Amino acid sequence: MIDSPHPRAGRLLELAVTDLALIDRLRLTLEPGLNVITGETGAGKSLLIDALGLAAGARADTSLVRHGADAARVEALFDRLPEPLIAVREVSATGRSVARLDDETVTAARLAEAVGPLVEVHGQHDQQRLLDPAWQRDLLDAFGGHASLRAAMAAAVDAWRANRMALTELAIEPRELARRLDLLGHEAEEIAAARLRPGEAGEIRARLEAAQHAGAIARGAEAARDALLADGSGARETVALALREARAIARLDPRFEPLVGRLAGLDAELDDVAAELRDLASDVDHDPAELARLEERLSVIFGLERRYGDDEAAVIAHGEAALAEVERLRNLDVERARRAEADARLLREVAAAAGTLSAARSVTAALMGLAVGAILADLGFPPDVFDVALGRRPAGPREPAVELDGDAVAFDVSGVDQVVFRIAPNPGEPARPLARIASGGELSRVALAIKEVLAEADQTPTLVFDEIDTGIGGRGADPLGRGLWQLARRHQVLCVTHLPGIAAHADAHFRIAKRERDGRTVTEVVRLDSQERVVELAHMLGGAAGGAPGSGALASARELLDGAQAWRTALARAAGTPVG
Repeated sequence: MIDSPHPRAGRLLELAVTDLALIDRLRLTLEPGLNVITGETGAGKSLLIDALGLAAGARADTSLVRHGADAARVEALFDRLPEPLIAVREVSATGRSVARLDDETVTAARLAEAVGPLVEVHGQHDQQRLLDPAWQRDLLDAFGGHASLRAAMAAAVDAWRANRMALTELAIEPRELARRLDLLGHEAEEIAAARLRPGEAGEIRARLEAAQHAGAIARGAEAARDALLADGSGARETVALALREARAIARLDPRFEPLVGRLAGLDAELDDVAAELRDLASDVDHDPAELARLEERLSVIFGLERRYGDDEAAVIAHGEAALAEVERLRNLDVERARRAEADARLLREVAAAAGTLSAARSVTAALMGLAVGAILADLGFPPDVFDVALGRRPAGPREPAVELDGDAVAFDVSGVDQVVFRIAPNPGEPARPLARIASGGELSRVALAIKEVLAEADQTPTLVFDEIDTGIGGRGADPLGRGLWQLARRHQVLCVTHLPGIAAHADAHFRIAKRERDGRTVTEVVRLDSQERVVELAHMLGGAAGGAPGSGALASARELLDGAQAWRTALARAAGTPVG
């Protein structure tokens, strides 16, 4: 039924705050629809918004910790299946901040990632942002569902820019081109002529080091061979004798046969060792000419490594890269022509994407103007008060441009269109840009109207409005309250207000007030029942906050509540739905 909001998964169920500024301890249970918070100035209405911001990962401020407390704590409970999501933020007086999700300690960034999409806070800053042409363009695209068209436009521009950058890099002056070809050609030829082999320098260093000790190596190798092969006393002859004896014993006792095999293997191994000693000793370079050649080769390798790389493999890779660059530069004219042809083609693709997006925006601008205008009419504006104008900026002499409808226009990743929200609040006067003539009250109502027309596309479960009533008088409050109530049929809405005309439309009304307890000032929040709402509205209408409101104020308060209910009843009947 129309009088009941449609709860969204992710809405804020409960907010608990401890030791935050003037709040020592409170727990707020919220309804799915329009939740309104009222109270005296300075009681801390905005503290609840700050508390919710902390639970959503906002930057922690130690000045919010209540005087005398060790830490402030905020706990937010969000609707989720099968169990609610619990977000906790603690800020100590020393500056330490702790965030938790479902009892798991997380970073503030992770908290913001999980909770941020569930809550959207609208304050005076957001209303000022509504004056930014780029933001107006984004709102128009959100209303029209142009995300895919925007993505296609951005992709086309990115492709064109990448090709244009490559084309710019190909613009080499002829003398510089010749110089680079000579240099790279010399490097490639020098490295190729050296015929390097990975690991070659290490091998040469080992050979030269061995050559420095050639005499000692030769003497040692000869002595070792003598110890193995000398007649009468050599190890080989001794092993051979042992082998003969073992074979004789094995013929008598088979248990000795394994030893015969081992001794035979040892005999063969001694032969191999002696032969290798001879070969290694003979391989040691002691020819002065050969040593000079090795040293010269090592010098060549070191020289190449100093210029082109840390080792042979790096030098070889540098030579291959130089050769490839030579080939590329020799074909530069071909590459330049190819890139130039691609530039023209990609620019046509940018123009096509921009034209498609612009055409969609033109249709959407008319629809959005009608939709926002209809809501603004309900908020007290004259008919046809709002429209969305589209324009294009001519490209400068040296600025990239695309041709659309016969004009050379500037572009970027967002397209070619300049979007301007315009209002005509005074009948008979032409519409002018919102940024030039909107008052604070008008801006608040336009912001609400735009939020309402975007409500279907906006998936944020909970919307928070702080200071949306800035600059609005008593007559503008009731239409604004109606708009908030209607928005609360699709989203949970939390609104801080000082206007009774808005508060009268609340589904749940909370009063925040300062009290003195044990010599300390504390803030308390109470949910009001029907009679308490009448009293609170009467106070807001002008009754003294410290005493009972007069009968006239009470009567006016009842009239506000009755008027809000009558409006909802008429709305339900017009829609053909039951009245809740």
